Amino acid sequence: MNSGMLNPEQQRAVEHSGGPLLIIAGAGTGKTKTLVHRVARLIDRGVPPGRILLLTFTRRAAAEMLHRVDLLLQEQGKKNASINHRNIWGGTFHAVATRLLRMYGLAINLPRDFTILDRGDSEDLIGTIRAGMGLDKAAMKFPKKGTCMTVYSLHVNSRTPVDELVAQRYPWLKSHVKDLKKVFEAYEKRKLAASTLDYDDLLMFWLKLLENKEAAEKIVGRFDHVLVDEYQDTNIVQSDILKRLCPRGHGLTVVGDDAQSIYSFRAATIRNILDFPKQFPDTTVVTVEQNYRSTSTILETTNQVISIAKERFKKNLRSENKTGAMPVHFKCYDDAAQVDFVVKEILRLKEQGIPFKDQAVLFRASHHSL
Repeated sequence: MNSGMLNPEQQRAVEHSGGPLLIIAGAGTGKTKTLVHRVARLIDRGVPPGRILLLTFTRRAAAEMLHRVDLLLQEQGKKNASINHRNIWGGTFHAVATRLLRMYGLAINLPRDFTILDRGDSEDLIGTIRAGMGLDKAAMKFPKKGTCMTVYSLHVNSRTPVDELVAQRYPWLKSHVKDLKKVFEAYEKRKLAASTLDYDDLLMFWLKLLENKEAAEKIVGRFDHVLVDEYQDTNIVQSDILKRLCPRGHGLTVVGDDAQSIYSFRAATIRNILDFPKQFPDTTVVTVEQNYRSTSTILETTNQVISIAKERFKKNLRSENKTGAMPVHFKCYDDAAQVDFVVKEILRLKEQGIPFKDQAVLFRASHHSL
């Protein structure tokens, strides 16, 4: 491997061998590069590509990483390895679950020709059940199909009972808990009868497959290394899948940043990454702190902001780029004042010669842009 392409922190993560590895990669620190080099290093060491499982947050991320692995192996003259990289199992949790369920689903009485409901299909089925129960009448004020699906998905992925989930996150639905349970029960029966799975089922059935001794032996035996990207955005079910795939953590690598966990509304839990060293006692933690995107002034500010977190992995992002103005914190009295300030700033910068295309406005949620 060409160590000159990596900084010492990245190199340490790439060269690690043995027990479980947790890579805490801060924003802009070359996380993808580190993961790509680690996969290529495993192949360079002689690990058959087909015995490597790479789990990513999106299909696009998986495709990009595999492409970069290919290019890296080609650069190193590993033509045969480059060709065989296509044997790597790469994709999202849901995509890999689908593939494994097609192969081994019969072990849990799941036919190979099962169909998959996308989010829209799932909502429509919930809507049909809702209407069939007479809950669609305006006077009932029962939640719409989209809301029902959101509650159901959180219920499954967080393993939180419906009544507890409603009390915690949707208190305005408290009077509908009994009917929600009926809708969800009917929804599950309809899916079972039609041999259909929704996205949440893919994970649940994969876990069920790993709880089947015969199927688990075949699946666990397929992989020597399991690498997981964006680990801070995984949920309880995904964590349990990994525990069964790698019971002692040998060959398991997870990459993430506890400071970037934002998907709790999809049942992701930051506890997965915070508790990883406890779940796998022999874990090696490598912190990657060299930032390649930002300036020292901005990083010093963000380091101070995140330092107040009660639980976190200690890291101090740094940059060799010492230029850049200090960040400005402007307090607004209301939404109108905020909009007025942003608009005036955009126009002021335009007058200074900064084109609109070189300016960006970030929002916490898309509706804030209205």
